[in-house]
Amino acid sequence: MPSAAPAMYVLGVDVGTTVLRCHVYDEAAVVRGSSWKKVEKLCPRVGWVEFDPEVLWSQFTDVIKEAVQAAGLQMNQIAGLGISTQRGTFITWNKKSGKPFHNFISWQDLRATELVNSWNKGLMLKVVHVISTMLHFLTWSDQYLTASSLTFTTQQASLKLAWVLQNISEVNQAAKENNCCFGTIDTWLLYKLTKGSVYATDYSNASSTGLFEPFQMCWSSVLSQLFSIPMSIYPPVEDTNHSFGSVDAEIFGVPIPIVALVADQQSAMFGECCFHAGDVKLTMGTGTFWNVNTGNQLHKSRAGLYPLIGWKIGEEVVFLAEGNTSDAGTAIKWAQELDLFTNVDETSKMAKSVVDSEGVCFVPSFSGLQVPVNDSCACASFMGLKPSTTRNHLVRAILESIVFRNKQLYDTIVEEMRIPLTNIRADGGVSNNSFIMQMTSDLINKKIEKPVNTDMSCLGAAFLAGLALGVWTDKEQLKKLRQTEIVYEPQTDSGEYEFAMDKWIKAVQRSLNWYSQTSH
Repeated sequence: MPSAAPAMYVLGVDVGTTVLRCHVYDEAAVVRGSSWKKVEKLCPRVGWVEFDPEVLWSQFTDVIKEAVQAAGLQMNQIAGLGISTQRGTFITWNKKSGKPFHNFISWQDLRATELVNSWNKGLMLKVVHVISTMLHFLTWSDQYLTASSLTFTTQQASLKLAWVLQNISEVNQAAKENNCCFGTIDTWLLYKLTKGSVYATDYSNASSTGLFEPFQMCWSSVLSQLFSIPMSIYPPVEDTNHSFGSVDAEIFGVPIPIVALVADQQSAMFGECCFHAGDVKLTMGTGTFWNVNTGNQLHKSRAGLYPLIGWKIGEEVVFLAEGNTSDAGTAIKWAQELDLFTNVDETSKMAKSVVDSEGVCFVPSFSGLQVPVNDSCACASFMGLKPSTTRNHLVRAILESIVFRNKQLYDTIVEEMRIPLTNIRADGGVSNNSFIMQMTSDLINKKIEKPVNTDMSCLGAAFLAGLALGVWTDKEQLKKLRQTEIVYEPQTDSGEYEFAMDKWIKAVQRSLNWYSQTSH
């Protein structure tokens, strides 16, 4: 009898903001082994958030080795690797030596707040808006409609890269000499894994930088000129699942094919099998991200929903619209470090143990407030504290704040979308909190599905890699592999939360513009 074909295992690695995780998946998309490490965050100044590239590289290779070992496999049994990475975090390095000029600058970093605010309020952007509005009137081009409401945020790499070029002379000089490489985490890891032989990114990561022109599917020469960023520093952009080369054999003992690079939220969208226009993905991790599949149409937002490329696979290009808030898991972790509770699993029970927060409101704004508030100078705060306030009230207020931000983002999406919203699927560590999930379902009056495995960024990267490798044949097969653990359905009329949310909105208003542009 002919011998059975060898089993094919795929690695999905996700470099998140707080955790770096690797899963080994078999052909049934079952996790056979896994490993994780806490990402070591550096805060050299108030408002600055960085990662040491060498530490991150060491952690990345370690979790892969440990996950494969935990699965009881050898490296030569791994068919290929898919990499998902946090977006907006970037680094620059010397093209000749490969040496970084500085640490990774995180998407949470606020060093460019003053630059962002000056651009958003400046004459140049007003001119861009006026010209774009006129051109849209004449041409009805969606590209000009989008440009007519263009604003910049501190989460994007764009103005932070401009800040680097303005403030680090070594980078500026290297860029002038065509000796500077710019890359998000995926690009840096690919460069390291191939010992400098491959320099590239994918469309999902590129579109998340604030420097990419999604209508033209290329780096934006207009924005680059506005920010004085040389086009020569950008990496080539490839399909999301693509043969990016192989890991140098010296690193893991064998050359493992690298066949997918994808941004984390887009990866989670793929892992959730949100393949159709109107499908919605809600990721609640360090931050909260609502993503809507808009099919082959790029969304034009007035409120600030960000248009993204979800993935490009051959001729297929899928676009997403995104609204996000920076602080979800961040707020819960902060409360834990204050000893408001010992274990995150306790928080749901604590919140349910009181009928309400007793008028206490929490504003989750450690990194400003995004859509639809759009204020990078808002402060995190508790309001309405009383002598009778207990830990349970404080915890409930924190969890409620995450839900209220969900409601704000969902309402913004509903108001702007021209397509009907269909499935809503949640993932990320915070989606394991039943209080947050049930209250969100109540407030938006929609069913929300939560999968068995909430590490969707890992699964999405593995799905993309597996499709490229032939481990899985098509998206229909992937849908059958996805497993739902629980469906949250509305149980309480949203009107019962109206008073609490009104108080919370008032608290948000009082937290706005708290910081001066330079006091972060």
